[in-house]
Amino acid sequence: MQTFSRIERLKEKKIIGILFSDGRGIHLGSVSILWIVVNPNDFSPAKVLVSVSSKKLKRAVDRNLIKRRIREAYRKNKSRLNDFLEQQNVGCVFAILYNSTMMDSYQAIEEKIIRLIGRFQTEYEKGIK
Repeated sequence: MQTFSRIERLKEKKIIGILFSDGRGIHLGSVSILWIVVNPNDFSPAKVLVSVSSKKLKRAVDRNLIKRRIREAYRKNKSRLNDFLEQQNVGCVFAILYNSTMMDSYQAIEEKIIRLIGRFQTEYEKGIK
């Protein structure tokens, strides 16, 4: 099912702090992700935080639009990530960060999210071996 429920959103300040201090990063143009592996959650294999820098995009309207685009792209393509995490029997915490002064189209953001999910899978597999 293609939903992005409250259970899948990262809101715990302690975990967010750990994510930003100890997380591994993957960068792809204007979008990057930070991630750490955690114990698998009963409800969702991945928890996600979406952030857009107010230093890069000054107007809140623009930041909110980019966050909506990122959440929608993730929502439509998360099944691939969830299947991978369930196969590996792990849980993950992600921060998807947008750090550009230009506003990307939805298609460009979705393409980057798909590529970042693929790169995460290869990075995770390299880390295990």
